[in-house]
Amino acid sequence: MMYLQLFWEFFKTGLFAVGGGMATVPFLSEMAERTGWFTPEMLADMIAVGESTPGPIGVNTATYVGYTVGGIPGGVVATLGLVLPSFFVILIVSAFLKAFRSNRYVERVFYGIRPASVAMIAAALVALLRICLVHTEALADGGIGALIDWRGLALFALVWVLTNLVKQTKKLHPIVFIAFSAAVGIVFRFAGA
Repeated sequence: MMYLQLFWEFFKTGLFAVGGGMATVPFLSEMAERTGWFTPEMLADMIAVGESTPGPIGVNTATYVGYTVGGIPGGVVATLGLVLPSFFVILIVSAFLKAFRSNRYVERVFYGIRPASVAMIAAALVALLRICLVHTEALADGGIGALIDWRGLALFALVWVLTNLVKQTKKLHPIVFIAFSAAVGIVFRFAGA
């Protein structure tokens, strides 16, 4: 029964998350709240690791969640649930695309999908910012200063400046900044900061 639920949850995500891996984040966030399979903090970690490893973030996340919930079979079932909708949609679209390629209604549908994809990616950005930088649970304990994760915000600002404004570091490979951010995170974690 658990495998069927894993498959169904990720099948729905794969079916409706149009726009790539980051478009899955709102669905995964809602799934975390509903199923309890993972926390929002774990989702943020999965996204960070998924973005820094090869492969699509949605597939990496589905495999990880499936594995933690149901072992290797769970990882396979969740991954299949996520990718099968795309597989079937591509088969159907490719079969009809040649016949309807110049159809104005088909063109309008594809044109209408673009803003929806942008909105889903924007929702993913907002969800990630909320998970990574805003800690509403800390507001009661530490006052307004504990609401924002200032270290995370400072690291974001530093990496943004280095990748966009500083001429010497602007052309460095992204893996340099990923490794740098990971090292800073490890130092903060071990320092208890």
